[in-house]
Amino acid sequence: MRQDNRLSGALHVLLHMAEAGRPVTSEALARALDTNPVVVRRVMGGLREQGYVRSVKGHGGGWTLSCELERVTLKDVYEALGSPQLFAIGNRSDNTQCLVEEAVNISISEALADAEARLMARFGEITLAALSADFHRRLAERGGPATLEEIHI
Repeated sequence: MRQDNRLSGALHVLLHMAEAGRPVTSEALARALDTNPVVVRRVMGGLREQGYVRSVKGHGGGWTLSCELERVTLKDVYEALGSPQLFAIGNRSDNTQCLVEEAVNISISEALADAEARLMARFGEITLAALSADFHRRLAERGGPATLEEIHI
């Protein structure tokens, strides 16, 4: 099964936008993600609906943050993306007459629900500001780039 990397991509572009401090085009963000600008615009749509970003049209336009990094969590971004499925594991059949399969289904379903609750709780603890701080710590450890372009924007 193919991994859904929208959350990782959305967090990636949000942090690039925070670093840029100016409007960033879909094309520039797509280069940072090594993807197509259409993919970026699709991801940004859910973020715009939740008020985390806005787009500015025209010369010098692009995407800008419209939120405070301290107030937005990984859970917020995950939900803005439509809460994609977290796990590829599932029950073979939800409608079964077999008591063995029923026992297996209940065990798997309960474990997945517990794992999802724990993951969502953890996502709710991590802010974009924490990710930004971690980026800046790593940047300082490596001596830092001379320009924003060196961090892909």
